[in-house]
Amino acid sequence: MKSHLLSVIRRQVLSLNKVAAAGLFLLVATPALFGWGNEGHQYINHVAVLALPADVPAFLRTPEAVNEITWLGPEPDRWRSRAEPELSTEQAPEHFIDFETADLVGPLPRNRYDFIRALAKAQVAYPDKAADLTVKKVGLQPYITNEVYERLKAAFREYRSEKTLGQDTKPVEQSILFYAGWLGHYAADGSQPLHTTIQYNGWVGPNPNGYTTAKNIHYQFETAFVLANIKPADFSSLVSQPHVMNDVFTEYVAYLRHTQSLVEKVYQLDKVGGFTGAGTAESRAFTEERLAAGASMLRDLMYSAWVHSADPVPAYTPPAK
Repeated sequence: MKSHLLSVIRRQVLSLNKVAAAGLFLLVATPALFGWGNEGHQYINHVAVLALPADVPAFLRTPEAVNEITWLGPEPDRWRSRAEPELSTEQAPEHFIDFETADLVGPLPRNRYDFIRALAKAQVAYPDKAADLTVKKVGLQPYITNEVYERLKAAFREYRSEKTLGQDTKPVEQSILFYAGWLGHYAADGSQPLHTTIQYNGWVGPNPNGYTTAKNIHYQFETAFVLANIKPADFSSLVSQPHVMNDVFTEYVAYLRHTQSLVEKVYQLDKVGGFTGAGTAESRAFTEERLAAGASMLRDLMYSAWVHSADPVPAYTPPAK
């Protein structure tokens, strides 16, 4: 079954290549870059759902569910078309966070609106950097991820309730599949080092090591190189053992910070031709590890949402006047 599903995804992905090619060309010239491209996102979602522990609901293991979650991997990138300009603008910052700038606010608040207020205060504290201390420039990656995780947990809670009451669970199952697939996009973006830095597409500022300043490294690494050289079977064995996350926001930010620690490695590999053609053994191993990291995180987010959906809901406390 697993080999059949991997074959299915490969055929699905390849069938999209002609359509995707024209759009991918535009990525070289725009800062609104897509994490992992269509293929990488589908691969990560696919591998993640197959790695779920045995105690998740059985419907998540059906071929239909696997294919749905797989297909939804690139979904937020489908919302970045110029045909829907307001949608594209609104959600573009949710694909990345530039820690070099974000850290000027101090410890990251857990709530996106507290973060936005902190950015406004930082603009006053750092007037020379005020133009960069905006949501559009800094990004909202950990916030959207935590918010979609909570949507998924809420849907799992409804699934448990409907199941207990003997109700038809098909409608809530569809919600769960959508939230899981949507969540996978951001977990995958978070494993791509160039989504955590101001060095997202060509080195900026002091450059003593002579890294590329060309505006194509992002696309070349996450899209062209992956499409030419990587398939799900290459990294599925690298997925970690399942882990229940008890403080999702904190653990996810730590995951992003580890990803950021690998930014310079991307540029080092690029400098020796690691993402050109077949690349090198080191560049392929690095890319496979990053894809596996994204799949591991998505699997853990999904599993944690399921486990914590059984937690008691805190009692309602009226807001203070």
